[in-house]
Amino acid sequence: MRKPPIVVLSVSFAIGIYFAGIASSGDKEKPMVKYPDSYRHWTHVKSMVIQPGHPLYESFGGIHHIYANWKAFKAMKGGKPFPDGAVLIFDLLEAKNQNNSLAEGPRKFVGVMHKDSKEFSDTGGWGFEGFKGDTKERFVSEPKSACFACHEAQKQKDYVFSNYRE
Repeated sequence: MRKPPIVVLSVSFAIGIYFAGIASSGDKEKPMVKYPDSYRHWTHVKSMVIQPGHPLYESFGGIHHIYANWKAFKAMKGGKPFPDGAVLIFDLLEAKNQNNSLAEGPRKFVGVMHKDSKEFSDTGGWGFEGFKGDTKERFVSEPKSACFACHEAQKQKDYVFSNYRE
C-alpha cells in the first residue's frame, strides 16, 4: 500500500497565497491589484501637499505625487477615457518642516488605480489598492467603500481626480 505524499507549506508561503488573492469569497477569486514596481520611472503627473486644516488631512495629510504609466499618460494628455491597462499611482509621503522648507518624510502609502473593465466592473472598471509605507503589504480590505465611494463623484472624469498639466 502506497503512503500519500507529505506536503509541507511554510507560513510565508501561506501568507503569500493569501496576499496573491487566492483567499476568496465564494467560488470566485477576488481580483487583486499588483504592486507597481518601478512606478517612479513613469510619468510624474503632479504633486500637491495636504496640510493641517484640510478636511482630508487625517487620512491623506502629506506630500502627494501622482504617477501615470504610458497608457494612463496618453489618455490624460489626450483627454480620452482611460483604456484597460492604465495605471495611476498616488504616492503619499509625510511632509516635514525642516529649516523653513517643506521636505519629504517617510512614505505613508502607495495607492494604486488599475483599469480593467472586466475584473473591476463593480467599481467603474478600476481596481484600487493601497500598500503600506515602503512595503508591498496591502491594507485596503474593501476597495468599494474605502476608495471607490470617494472616486464615484468623479464619474464624468472616469473616476480620476488628477488632471494632466502641460
